[in-house]
Amino acid sequence: MAVIRDIEVVVFDVLGTLVDEPGGLRAGIREVAPASNEERVDALLALWQGYGERERQRIGQGTRAYANTSVIDREAAQLVAERAGLTDPSALARLATAGQRLPPWDDSLAGLDRLSRHFPVLGLSNAAHTALLRLNAHAGLRWHQALSAEAVRAYKPAPEVYRLALDTAGCAPDRVLMVAAHAWDLRGARATGMRTAYVHRPVGDPPTDRDDFDGHFDGMDQLVTALTGG
Repeated sequence: MAVIRDIEVVVFDVLGTLVDEPGGLRAGIREVAPASNEERVDALLALWQGYGERERQRIGQGTRAYANTSVIDREAAQLVAERAGLTDPSALARLATAGQRLPPWDDSLAGLDRLSRHFPVLGLSNAAHTALLRLNAHAGLRWHQALSAEAVRAYKPAPEVYRLALDTAGCAPDRVLMVAAHAWDLRGARATGMRTAYVHRPVGDPPTDRDDFDGHFDGMDQLVTALTGG
């Protein structure tokens, strides 16, 4: 297992890395469409996620003005509701905030607690300010500081998002470790000079043979051991 040295601040991606985003959205869809079978729920989830990814890409390409995740989630929920035949406004409103009620992975809370005794720990998320606040509270995530990409009106992997974390960390980029379950996220961080660590999750984007990250870990326990030595 890799040992990672000379780190001053640890930065975590949130969605998918510390919380199960697909699982939480799936639960939100089941809540408002309880008669749907698993195949139907999976199709509705794919509709939601596909829409969100396309809209974030459009914003990154400059073909859509910036909109935060709360706006995009409401739009995605509307599409899902129309596909599912959901007409109750209160159910639609509940569905639109499903992304604020995502469950943590089993090792997330203990791993953050252990790591925060040794390092300043930051969250860096594409989630909107208010969504991130409620997500942190629901999942029980505890940070020294949680940063939303909304502050720079961009989405990862735009470099200004990682620079937000670096400015907050207040040290050289090669003393800051970005942790994520998404190789695309780590590539963006590495391009700004940050150190990088991949943590495996069932819903992540695994590295390829061409990726040169500082460490690959099966979970939070391995990551904490690599950083602290125990």
